[in-house]
Amino acid sequence: MSALMKKSKSIIITGHSIGGTAATLCTLWLLSYYQTVPSPLQVLCITYGSPLLGNESLSRAILRERWGGNFCNVVSKHDIMPRMFFAPLASLSEIAELFRFVLVHLEVIAQTGEEKAKSLFWPLGSYLFCSEEGAICVDNAVSVIKMMHLLLMTGSPSTSVEDHLKYGDYVEKASLQFLNQRSFMEGNIPESTYEAGIGMALQSSGIYNQESVARPAKDCLKMARRMGRTPNLESAKLAVRLAKINPYRAQIEWYKASCDESDCQMGYYDCFKLRDNTKRDTKVDMNRYKLAAFWNNVIEMLDNNQLPYDFNRRAKWVNTSQFYKLLVEPLDIAEYYRKGMHREKGHYLKHGRERRYEIFDRWWRERKVSPEENNERSKFASLTQDSCFWARVEEAREWLDNIKTESDPRKLILLWENIDAFEKYARTLVESQEVSRDVLLKNSSYSLWVEEWSQLKSQRMQFPQFPGEVVP
Repeated sequence: MSALMKKSKSIIITGHSIGGTAATLCTLWLLSYYQTVPSPLQVLCITYGSPLLGNESLSRAILRERWGGNFCNVVSKHDIMPRMFFAPLASLSEIAELFRFVLVHLEVIAQTGEEKAKSLFWPLGSYLFCSEEGAICVDNAVSVIKMMHLLLMTGSPSTSVEDHLKYGDYVEKASLQFLNQRSFMEGNIPESTYEAGIGMALQSSGIYNQESVARPAKDCLKMARRMGRTPNLESAKLAVRLAKINPYRAQIEWYKASCDESDCQMGYYDCFKLRDNTKRDTKVDMNRYKLAAFWNNVIEMLDNNQLPYDFNRRAKWVNTSQFYKLLVEPLDIAEYYRKGMHREKGHYLKHGRERRYEIFDRWWRERKVSPEENNERSKFASLTQDSCFWARVEEAREWLDNIKTESDPRKLILLWENIDAFEKYARTLVESQEVSRDVLLKNSSYSLWVEEWSQLKSQRMQFPQFPGEVVP
């Protein structure tokens, strides 16, 4: 895997039967690993007749991480293996007995639905149900279970085993099956394209002419379509709500501009941190809370799978969340240190940062970068491009204070190293013009830190024998 990751742009992992669960686990490991490193590598898992791997919590977690589209589970019409774990473990010696046992328990789960269904195992990702006539794709877990039950009803103990061994045939015939969809048009032609699509899906599943299962299967596919449309509708509603809260963001932008032009020469961050709770300050603080409530609701909807699977890759939401983070997180940091919460909980970066910002960081890292974004800046950014810049400044200020009183040589060495590292980091941002001009105002926390650090360095040069320091 390490060699593949170094030389490949995409990786497809496949497996049949229990090999399918191994492929799924391998894919989960890869996806988890890529959360920790920036990588454009695309990963797809395709399983054939794989047993279920995890419970509903795992399925929801995969959807929450937007990984559902990375898993395609191919299931043949009567294969018992993908359905077996819906039934409790039992000692069954005959395949006919096993077939009936699984069918009965699968029926109970299929009829109770998502809210009341109790099963140790649950589908994850998309399911491609294939037959001799074609294939249909379903990605809603409840609809997957219903289709598993309805298709198994048309099978027998012998076909439930035979179908597990026929995936090679199904793959070989796949292209011909898609071409042969035209045969549906013979005879009864539905009036609407929607009904025609449902009819073609039923034909592809091989149950179009079996009335006892065709009707409930048709209802199941319609339900899956309705549930599939809901995330897009919710996304559209969110866009309307976003337009309504944009004035709050605009007021904060105006506040930043006025702070940066103020005679106090402190800038946006320090003005808010040291504010006097005027009417203007209070309104900005209230707007900060309103925007946080909106974005927390977006994250909650994502966690509950109420938004499209690719929501976090849509440029509109990636860019808007990034702008919100760059504009508002400095105010959250200012409030954190204004209230002295760093003394109770610890510094902001490790103990105070909201989860939404960490999620927005990941969205921004995973976006498609245009060539224009790599161009060098010709002027300072309108917003500092590291939204945690001021949190790092606050830590650096504490290191400066500590270095004056610390007597332990080992701790002193660590403090010097931390300060040197911060200075290089900040200098790189400033030189590349990745900071807003308020950072460099005369009385900003950063400018005051630079001044104090310069004085300390000067003393360091004059009197190099600081406790624990070795000067070459």
